[in-house]
Amino acid sequence: MLGKRAIAFDIGNKRIGVAVSDPFNEYAIPCETYFRTRSMQEDVRALLKIAQSKGVSVIVCGLPVNYDGTESIQTIRTQEFINALSASTDLPIETEDERFTTMQARETQIMGGVKRDERKKTVDSIAASYILESYLCRQKERERRAARENEEKGEEENVD
Repeated sequence: MLGKRAIAFDIGNKRIGVAVSDPFNEYAIPCETYFRTRSMQEDVRALLKIAQSKGVSVIVCGLPVNYDGTESIQTIRTQEFINALSASTDLPIETEDERFTTMQARETQIMGGVKRDERKKTVDSIAASYILESYLCRQKERERRAARENEEKGEEENVD
């Protein structure tokens, strides 16, 4: 896994939070907040430049859905941005449910004593780190499951 870093984007209408994994994909680090322009293509180019500078091998985008899991207008807008991103890179792009991540990020800021007018500067990158943490946990679980299955197959072959 070393060197296979992941980057996450919390895509909003005005800002996009950015978080990157450590080189071992153990945890997510909030990085920066990108302030969107009026050009989707310019925003896509800027995010891909950020991804390239971080040396990532996968992009994870938060996908906003309603509390009940259904799509919203924001889901469609975000998916359009993800499609534009995907059309502009060969890097794999994964989506991750982002329900409650902004709320968690705000709670973290409040508990940390961040003043209200300062919260906008970092809330999106913190939310992106929660999106990335969720993705990394799912990846680790997939790897554990695959290892168990391989182990069980090996045991079956030894029995035969």
